[in-house]
Amino acid sequence: MEQIVWDEKFNIGVEVVDKAHSKLFRIMKKLLEVPENEEINQATYREGIKYLEAYTMIHFLEEETYMRSIKYSNYAHHKRIHDNFRDKTLVSIKRDLELSNFSPSAVQRFVLVVNNWLAEHIMVEDQAIVGRNFARKNRGLSSQIPLISKTVNRTTTEVFQIEAKLSSAEYKGQNIGKAFYCQRAFDIEGGIRVQILLGVGELLMMRGTERIPGKKMTGKDELDHEILLKVFELLFQNVSRMFRVETAYELEKENLMDKEQFRTNFMKGYPCRLLFSTKAGSFIFCYRSFRVKETKGG
Repeated sequence: MEQIVWDEKFNIGVEVVDKAHSKLFRIMKKLLEVPENEEINQATYREGIKYLEAYTMIHFLEEETYMRSIKYSNYAHHKRIHDNFRDKTLVSIKRDLELSNFSPSAVQRFVLVVNNWLAEHIMVEDQAIVGRNFARKNRGLSSQIPLISKTVNRTTTEVFQIEAKLSSAEYKGQNIGKAFYCQRAFDIEGGIRVQILLGVGELLMMRGTERIPGKKMTGKDELDHEILLKVFELLFQNVSRMFRVETAYELEKENLMDKEQFRTNFMKGYPCRLLFSTKAGSFIFCYRSFRVKETKGG
């Protein structure tokens, strides 16, 4: 399994907080290093995740104590985020672990969710404790790329029956030939909206149509909107799970984009811009996240 990478950018300059963050990353790293074929891996996973959860709760208490000691003005908001993670996010992803009987893939997903949440939380909320307001594009995406790549590879394997390899961690919008594009936004815990942008090469998309009942295509056929949407729905269903999105949904025609619309959308800025290669063409995965302003009574 891929490793979780600690980044010095995560330090906020408060010793008790920085040591805890570093240890949390080490715990996650060890969970991903458990051999998948190990006979006792289920017990190892259970104990490791139990320890990760317990240490996370200890860290939250220490961090909240520090915030109160300096009379941090945004303490209530910060504590509410901790509580939501403990009472909602952890409950949801732990349920998945139990249902899967702590399978290696479910553990990978659990660690990815915790890693994504922790990296986001440190670079936005925790840095704010010491008066720093980092742009989201600087929040240490390097630690997430290996696990995102694994998720994309599992997605292309399931939808297209073909493996995907990361060819560029900084896709710059270059032409990948004839392709199809789609975007979708999701609201997740903590008032965060995630926008995902996908690009699929034509040959790759043709392979995906084979998954659609009654829609077997040939190279001479035109892919209509209905078929494209069904394939993209399968893709988003898989990749959106990284962001704790579980609700089933249907895409609309408006979610599809042509090449110019894709480029216009892409230029809005996506901190995560990954280009993957497969034997049947290219696959683009981009995402950006931002906080949605709360409205009165909302």
